[in-house]
Amino acid sequence: MIRLIAFLGNPGKEYRETRHNAGFLLADELYPYASWKMKFHSAFTEDGGRKIIKPMTMMNLSGTAVSEAAAFYKLKADEILIVHDDLELPLGKAKLQKGGGLQGHNGLRSIKERLGTDGFYRLRIGIGRPVHGDVRLFVTSPFRKDEAIILSSLFSKLKDYLNTADKEGEISII
Repeated sequence: MIRLIAFLGNPGKEYRETRHNAGFLLADELYPYASWKMKFHSAFTEDGGRKIIKPMTMMNLSGTAVSEAAAFYKLKADEILIVHDDLELPLGKAKLQKGGGLQGHNGLRSIKERLGTDGFYRLRIGIGRPVHGDVRLFVTSPFRKDEAIILSSLFSKLKDYLNTADKEGEISII
């Protein structure tokens, strides 16, 4: 059973609507009226017995927040869900899986290093991959208006899906 959900992103206004902040954007969609407080280097809230965090470290240091919360609540890796952007999935798709490769995602790398395992669940939110250009610039660029509409439709589907967050699978609106 998932007891901690960590939505990944970068803090600060300059990153608010960027692709790398897909996790933060979903958290804001799912918990619009949450009473967030600072705990575990994160914005922290609770929902139905689940602990919810948005790490306020930069993405590459997300493991700090996740490991602090996991240690405090004495959680095993398979009780943790990490929600993050994913270049390997097209925009409009999401995939829930347990474990798996890090695919160059530095936030996931930080979490694996701090937890000592990659045995946590992850909800991969597809942001697509740039045809050409710098990947770092792509992930820190904002979604275009047409892309934001696709993302919003996906988030609507994910609201129900996350209630069954122990079941691996793929969600798609495209």
